This record gives sequence, C-alpha cells and structure tokens, in this order.
Amino acid sequence: MQTTLQQLFGYGQSPWVDYLARPFVRDGELARLMRAGVLGVTSNPTIFRDAITGGDAYDDRLRELFRTETEPKEVFLALAAEDVREACDVLRPAFDLSRTGRDGWVSLEVDPRFADDAGATVAEARRLRALVDRPNLMVKIPGTEAGLAAIEETIAHGIPVNVTLLFSLERHRQAAEAYLRGLRRFLAAGGDLSTVASVASFFVSRVDAEADRRLAEAGGPAALRGTLAVANARLAYQTCQQVFSGPEWTDLHRAGAHPQWCLWASTSMKDEDRRDVEYVEQLIGPGTVDTMPPSTAEAFLEHGRVGMTLDRETGSARETIERFQAAGIDYDGIVALLERQGVEKFRTSFAELLDGIERKRGQLLAGQGAGA
Repeated sequence: MQTTLQQLFGYGQSPWVDYLARPFVRDGELARLMRAGVLGVTSNPTIFRDAITGGDAYDDRLRELFRTETEPKEVFLALAAEDVREACDVLRPAFDLSRTGRDGWVSLEVDPRFADDAGATVAEARRLRALVDRPNLMVKIPGTEAGLAAIEETIAHGIPVNVTLLFSLERHRQAAEAYLRGLRRFLAAGGDLSTVASVASFFVSRVDAEADRRLAEAGGPAALRGTLAVANARLAYQTCQQVFSGPEWTDLHRAGAHPQWCLWASTSMKDEDRRDVEYVEQLIGPGTVDTMPPSTAEAFLEHGRVGMTLDRETGSARETIERFQAAGIDYDGIVALLERQGVEKFRTSFAELLDGIERKRGQLLAGQGAGA
C-alpha cells in the first residue's frame, strides 16, 4: 500500500523535506523518509544554525577544521558541503530516475548577507556548485530585486536555482521570467537545458500569520481568517501555467528545458485551531513540490488526506485578495514586509551560526588544552 506521501506523486506533486543535519543523513532518517515518499531536501541558514551549534554532532569534525581554518564562514561551508554532498548521494537514485527535472535535489543557500548584491550572489552560487560538486545540488537565491538578476545570471551559467523567500505574486512572476532569460542565454552559449532546473519557493503560512494579525487589528470579517495564503499560492500556480506555456516556452521545452516548478514552502501550520496538515492538503496538484518540516511530513504520513485541490476555487482566489483590500488589509504591504523580514531572519540566523562556531572553537579547543 502506498503511503500518503507516495500518493502525492500520483497527483503530480513531489514531497520534499525541509531539514538537513549530519545525523539525519548518516543515521538513515533521510533514507527512511525517501522510502516513505520524500524526493528532495531543502535547507536554510536557520536549519544549519540549529544543527551545527545546537548539539555535539559536529564537534569531532569541528576540532579537525579548527586546526587549519580560522574563518567561521569557511568552517561552516566545509561542514555544509559535506552534509549536502552526502544528502545528494542518498537522493541520487531519485535524481537519476526523474524525467521531469523535479526530483532528487538538495538545496543549499547562498550567504544571505548577499541578498541585495547580485554580483556577490552569483559568485557565491558558482563557488557552492564547485564546492559540493554534485549534479543534484540546487543553489538557493532569495527572490529579492537584486536576486532576480542573480537568478538569470546563475541559470545562464548552467547552475540549478531554488528561488527562495517568495511571497508576492509579482515577484514570483519576475522570478519565472528571470529563469526564462537565463535559459535562453544558456542555450545560446551551447548549454544543455536538460541539466538545468529551478523551483520557485512560494511561502505559505507566514502570509496567513501576518494577514490574520492585521485582520484582527482592523476588526475585519472573521470569515477571511486563514484564507489569504492558499489563495495567494493558487494564484502563483496560475502564473506558472501562464508563463510556462505558449510558443516561446514550447521551443525551449523542445530543446530540453524544464519549467520552474512552484514549491510550497513554510507549509507547517502555525494556527493551533486549524488542521496541522491543512496547507499540504489544500495545495496538491501537478507540476509542484511541497517541502515540509519532518514533523509535518510525519503528520501527513499519519493522517493526511490526498486529492487534487489546487484547481479548487481558482476563480475566487483573486476575489479573496480583493476582499482583504476592501477590509483595509494591504496585500502589497504584507508581501513586501514578509520579504524584508525573511531576508533579515536568515541574515540573523547566519550571523548567529557564525557566532556559534566561534563559541564552539573556544569550548572545543579549551577542552583539548585541559586534556593535554
């Protein structure tokens, strides 16, 4: 009998897991989730911060690195590259079997401090690609204004891209168009389009959290509570269907190009009054990815309901945004704020990660000295 995660694949959706840590890979947990249906992995600075500085799983390797490396970022990159490389190897069978370009990927994010610097982002993307040295690495680039230029340039270099921190429908469309420009440039340079892929990580739960907070403050209609995020995601799905169709896309597709898939991110439910797997259940449809924290993946395995849902109420999704506007809730203001907050959150996590590595240096080297 198929698991619920495996059933998602039957509806054209690939379930990924939003987590990466050394024990998760080496102790077989990732392989177990793959057997249950997981087909990809995403990571971010917050996940790595918690994994590396939150316990002792990396301490032996840190002691080795501290002997020769003084820069915290270089220590982090060495650890991250090892973890991502091993996860890529575990997922390689799914990658080799995938004919859509959608499965078997592992995402590693560029330094979030470069979110507003396109040139530095592209250089970092190229460095990460060389450092990990696996064909199923997908480099994560924030979908900021500067990120759009970096996405195009990175794709033009033949490097797969996960566009992260997308909240706005307009920014999502711009990211898709940047991907197309990069594909055209890569093809013109003689590149093999079948080796390049991209996902657009469209965030879900944070939209409802901010919209519902503003709705409560404004005394808006209770019926609107918890409705904006899914409507926003369904409209993003329509954008994908529009951008990746027509004669121009057909020509690229014939040359081997894969569409940029919608990836539903931040799909854990923050509202305790709602079903814990509601976002996963409401965004099931072909040509998409859903990346879930392990707890959400386990919950969906236990009691998730599977069925085609992305095509439900598509006509009313735009009306939902209009109803929020009528209630005095500014959609553009919400998504702009969430983009800024998302970038800042990852920058803060990255800074805390580097600080944590420095603290580890002091603790581990002091321990060596005490034992000498």
